[in-house]
Amino acid sequence: MKPYMPVVADILNARKPKRILDAPSGSGWLRSMLRFEHCIDGIDLFDARPDGYGDFLCADLDEGIPENLGGGGYQAIVSCEGIEHIGNPLHFFSSARKHLSGDGLLIITTPNVWYPGAKLKYFGNGFFPSFPPLIGKIKRGTHMHITAWSFPQLHLFLTLAGYENIRLHDLPEERKPRHFYERVLAVPQRIYCRNKAKKASSAEERQFWQDAGSDQSTLGRRLVVSATSKQPCY
Repeated sequence: MKPYMPVVADILNARKPKRILDAPSGSGWLRSMLRFEHCIDGIDLFDARPDGYGDFLCADLDEGIPENLGGGGYQAIVSCEGIEHIGNPLHFFSSARKHLSGDGLLIITTPNVWYPGAKLKYFGNGFFPSFPPLIGKIKRGTHMHITAWSFPQLHLFLTLAGYENIRLHDLPEERKPRHFYERVLAVPQRIYCRNKAKKASSAEERQFWQDAGSDQSTLGRRLVVSATSKQPCY
């Protein structure tokens, strides 16, 4: 089991959304970890409809969430290990928001490139771990890792797409740091974020800097981020 899986399941089990969209759905592991009554639909470009899923489409998420899937109105949309494969993430986030009802929940998991080991590799050869040079292997609609993410970058895109209450979740089962030198190298960044949090002019800004300077953001290999659809102002 991947360390992010129980965290995603815990978020959903606490909220208990009645209708869920899993995109990409992969093997359908998510459904097996939910402990409440629900309906779950799926989208995937490579895998078939998992057992127990309702509506299912084989679709490229680079084109966003298809308008005709499930009639919209999902209380939660989950995208695990998907957005690193997408070249147009802002469009994906915006299309997902259109399928959420009320203050619907979006959960994202993706590799994190902010930990010191990733930065050292980028300093050495210009490429982050899990994001190798793809020359000679570029083929649209494959499992290419093409968009690298840190928590601040993901926070930016989600805000632009109309989300709020953006939070980074800790992965208790993930070893952080994996190497002692990473703890040392992360100190300046953590101090910077801590000072920014102290000077924050709003609760939202303070929370951002606290999450940005957390162990998961500065030392973790994976991000689990949740956000709610922003309600319009009248």
